[in-house]
Amino acid sequence: MKQQVYQTKAEYIEAMMKKFKLVDMREQYRDLILEAEASSMDYESFLIRLLAVEEEGKRGRRTDRLRKEACFEAEKRLEDIDYGFNQTMDKGKITELGGLDFIEAGENVIIIGPPGVGKSMIATGIGLNAVDAGYKVLFVNAKDLVDRLYEKMLEGELRGMLEELNKVPLLIIDELSYVKMDRERESLFFQVIRQRYEKNSLIITTNLPMGRWDELFTGKLAATAILDRLVHHCHILSITGDSYRVKRPKEY
Repeated sequence: MKQQVYQTKAEYIEAMMKKFKLVDMREQYRDLILEAEASSMDYESFLIRLLAVEEEGKRGRRTDRLRKEACFEAEKRLEDIDYGFNQTMDKGKITELGGLDFIEAGENVIIIGPPGVGKSMIATGIGLNAVDAGYKVLFVNAKDLVDRLYEKMLEGELRGMLEELNKVPLLIIDELSYVKMDRERESLFFQVIRQRYEKNSLIITTNLPMGRWDELFTGKLAATAILDRLVHHCHILSITGDSYRVKRPKEY
């Protein structure tokens, strides 16, 4: 293969950075050269500066992609929570979960409380922290999830969907309250729980106390089988009180 001939140093630099996809270096290296000259930067420090610029840019683009793929309904941070509004929120525990150690341990989180008390906000805030830390996250409504699983089963593509879900370190299932599962959907949901057991983490938000989960499934036996795997390694947050959305509709 004939080797490319470059007329200038700048042309060669541009071509090589483009070839090796050094996007941020390519955009900023001229300014960085001027910065290095002005500060009499040594060669090693200049190289470190170049690498740091590329690393930061790649990390930012990865975070943006992970955030988009997570499908959050809103981007509320844990820092946005008004703990003064609801004294039943355990700030220490929520902050601890926001540190993400539970993901490394393959543990679950169940957030229980009436509508509007901030369950989804807490789940989203933890999920955003996970995205910032480089974890793949998926936020999905419980009914949408089981319906999608059922559709994939009918299409003969269930295995592929389950494999994709297993690649997600943190799966957030929101509103496990407004769905009544038949036996097939219940079986599909159980497969998701079983395959993630002690491997990947779940956050589930629900209006129903765990003692009433038989209302979601076909009976107490099914609810017990699912809960047994969920709560074995699990953090449970129970919240009571008034709805943020009723009290502060403009903010929530």
